[in-house]
Amino acid sequence: MHRLVWTDEALEDLTTIVAYIAERNIAAALKLRAAISDTADKISRDPLIYRGGRVQGTREAVVHPNYIIVYRADTEMVEVAAVLHARMRYP
Repeated sequence: MHRLVWTDEALEDLTTIVAYIAERNIAAALKLRAAISDTADKISRDPLIYRGGRVQGTREAVVHPNYIIVYRADTEMVEVAAVLHARMRYP
């Protein structure tokens, strides 16, 4: 299992997304937060399970049709770099 590290930017992304959804539907926000956490845990167990990213050196995990985790992985660590809405222009 790889060590899982979240960048400050990724944690801010997660907080912003969950807060936005919670304003409209707290249950949906909690469900999405759990799905993102579960996906990040999966990544730490098998970093190559998800597709190569649009930015060189990254990979992308689709958590929900609207949300993507962008991460980098090496032999010991997985770094979550961002949590994005799928419609967001990226990179």
